[in-house]
Amino acid sequence: MGRLHSTSYKLVPVHYPKCSAAARLVMAADQIEERARQAAQELGYERWTTNWREVIESAEVEAVSITAPNFMHKEMALAAAAAGKHFWGEKPLGRFPQETAEIAEAAERAGIRTIVGLNYRHPPAVQHARQLIETGALGEINHFRTQFVASYAASPRAALSWRFTRELGGLGIFGDLGSHAIDLAQFLLGPITRVSATSAILISHRPKVALGEGTHFSVIEDGAELGDVENEDWAAALVEFERGVKGTIEVSRVIVGAEARYTFEVNGTKGAVAWDFERMNDLQVYAELTTGDTGYGRIVMGPMHPEFVRFQPGREIPMGYDDLKVIEAQRFLESIADGVQREPGVREIHAAARVIDAMVRSCESGSWEDVRAPA
Repeated sequence: MGRLHSTSYKLVPVHYPKCSAAARLVMAADQIEERARQAAQELGYERWTTNWREVIESAEVEAVSITAPNFMHKEMALAAAAAGKHFWGEKPLGRFPQETAEIAEAAERAGIRTIVGLNYRHPPAVQHARQLIETGALGEINHFRTQFVASYAASPRAALSWRFTRELGGLGIFGDLGSHAIDLAQFLLGPITRVSATSAILISHRPKVALGEGTHFSVIEDGAELGDVENEDWAAALVEFERGVKGTIEVSRVIVGAEARYTFEVNGTKGAVAWDFERMNDLQVYAELTTGDTGYGRIVMGPMHPEFVRFQPGREIPMGYDDLKVIEAQRFLESIADGVQREPGVREIHAAARVIDAMVRSCESGSWEDVRAPA
């Protein structure tokens, strides 16, 4: 992700030539010297270091990207806020909702600009779906469901990276994909106020690897020592929105058959929309034709839809995942340049974290739990 942030900064002038700010890549940090050195050489940083605090303490640095593992988010973000450095951080911005809340409070108090990597709200199809909902084109909304399920950890031989431990990763799938699913739900339909959730650990043991070696995509050959998975890898919830609509959210990182099935469907009294990240550039829209026929039709994204023309000139020429991070980089740089906070920032990830907190409490109590108001 550090590499993707770096290349995204450099692509902003290509896709947004009128952007008010441009990034100068001053210093890259990694605890492994070889990787830090490679970042400088391959990505164009002027210097490198194995001590991330040097980046924040540098007088030449105005803003930082926080792309480290979850257990480092809090210390890095609080240090950046204390130093008055704007930051672009990856979700969940802390191991637990309490840490996310601390980070959000510190950033707000410091008056810095922030952007958080909640990138699934950026596809043109998602933006268009929100417009259809808000303009009343679907009528009164009465149903919602979403799945954020993936197979990246479906193999029992997938490495026991930091992501699967409580101390280093914090929450499991609630933080991994739950942050995205909840943010997207609230982006489309507004605040969630109540939840009833359940969770499980479906794969309880995985092959151990040394910290810093491999990723959660790595598959280890037979014979490696096994360790305990300490956080949930499947969860589901009933949710109730402030607007009165009830819906469902399911998240998993161990499902076989869905590589990256990040989907939603929103139904109203006059129509419906459905989207799947695996076909990111399509939006399914249900409508009634003048002939009386009804059904879902495929709407192909094109230059008339939000942000699309920044990346592609015409329909059926697809945007990709990396483009979504360029959109984030542009929003971050513009926020710094004009002092106007753009979404999604710490407020949005804090809003998602409050819902996750309610889900965790519901898993423990077995009851509906209210989403607590911000402190």
